Amino acid sequence: MHVTPFTEAYDKKIDPTRTRKLLLHRKEISTLIGKKSQAGFTIVPLSIYEKNGLVKIEIALAKGKKLYDKRESLKKKDDKRRIERALKNY
Repeated sequence: MHVTPFTEAYDKKIDPTRTRKLLLHRKEISTLIGKKSQAGFTIVPLSIYEKNGLVKIEIALAKGKKLYDKRESLKKKDDKRRIERALKNY
């Protein structure tokens, strides 16, 4: 992740893309790695915030949609768009 350093705080040159520590217990890290290696799972950032001078990130383990779920979502989206167009014409 690219974190731009605050230039007014100090004048040291810090690499904004350097590797950062993942502050989790070893068991949590191994669980995430194990789940991520399974098909269809990915690690998704939910929110990024700053607290006490540290940048924190909330992550979640997510599973992708199946093809039939995607089709259903597209149908609902298309129906909603059609309804909004029809209401706009009145």
